[in-house]
Amino acid sequence: MTVRESRSAAEVTPFLVMEILERAQELERAGVDIVHLEVGEPDFDCPPCVQAAAQAAISAGRTHYTHSLGTLALREEIARYYDRRYGVVVSPARIVVTTGSSGGLTLLMALLLEAGDEILLPDPGYACYPNFVRAFHGVPVFFPLDRSAGFRYDIGTVRRAATVRTRAVMVNSPANPTAAIQSRETLAALAGLGIPVISDEIYHGLEYGEPAATLLAITDSGFVLDGFSKRYAITGWRIGWLVAPEPLVPVLQCLQQNLFICAGSVAQEAALAALRAGDEAVEAMRQEYDRRRGSLLAGLRALGFGLPVEPAGAYYVLADARHLDADSRRLAHRLLEEAHVGVAPGVDFGALAEGHLRFSFASAPGRIELGMGRLSEWLLRQ
Repeated sequence: MTVRESRSAAEVTPFLVMEILERAQELERAGVDIVHLEVGEPDFDCPPCVQAAAQAAISAGRTHYTHSLGTLALREEIARYYDRRYGVVVSPARIVVTTGSSGGLTLLMALLLEAGDEILLPDPGYACYPNFVRAFHGVPVFFPLDRSAGFRYDIGTVRRAATVRTRAVMVNSPANPTAAIQSRETLAALAGLGIPVISDEIYHGLEYGEPAATLLAITDSGFVLDGFSKRYAITGWRIGWLVAPEPLVPVLQCLQQNLFICAGSVAQEAALAALRAGDEAVEAMRQEYDRRRGSLLAGLRALGFGLPVEPAGAYYVLADARHLDADSRRLAHRLLEEAHVGVAPGVDFGALAEGHLRFSFASAPGRIELGMGRLSEWLLRQ
């Protein structure tokens, strides 16, 4: 029997950071110690209140389907979060609880795209964005971010990239991989282009200076993605949310019912506890990330890596490694095999990130220090 894969499936490209991680895991199974600086995976345990809520939910049998939009209690708590953090009033009727922010992106692509429609994406940008577009028969259209301008969006550049087939523009702030934050003025200018804006705010709460602005403070016409994975160190629980214009929620609800039914019930109970009682734990993690940020930046500078922008949020450093090898995929594999340090190849994040490596400071301080030492020894051997 011959199975023909769809064109959209064939166009989805590998996630190279997972290629590095999976090879690292092979080496670890063979007894090699690997320093993981490649993935955005918090090394913290989830807050005790989250653990307790999940255990209580299982013990009480709250393990069945919920409302397709998410439990009303959680949607109301997310609305209170926006009021508390940003002073923004959001109706729970606009909120869809999703299987991580990736689940929200899936719903949005299904909502927005016909075959051949376009989504404007930043370069550099999150590696999976274009593949979400391709999977729904859309066309990713990239616009450049200038590293000399701090990877800030240039509104004229975005405007020129738009066509009659453009269905949305994506903004990620704080960003993966650049860790740059877009200003409120930039978000307002994007909203003023007359193109729907999708704002991925998954790294909000992990800033090291001025807090990031939410699109919801500027317009009710855009889409906001957020979740619990990064702030609360529960990446494997797959729980997030999407805020959409209220008239579109019934369509999103229909898609949710068919594609996912609902987000996980136990994860929803845990997320509710995170919002109600997890702020202190988040702040402790943020402060520790900030310390690790300083350590990694100092280590990379000492090793001769160029740093186009210091990270303002998230937990990534995009470092210029073109003096070592312009082929970032080849270099990342060499560092893994020869120095036993996992890093993400820049080409995973767009053509303009080629020649760069993304380092994560989500690992423990001792592991970061060990990784810098191994890289130093590797460089001496070159």
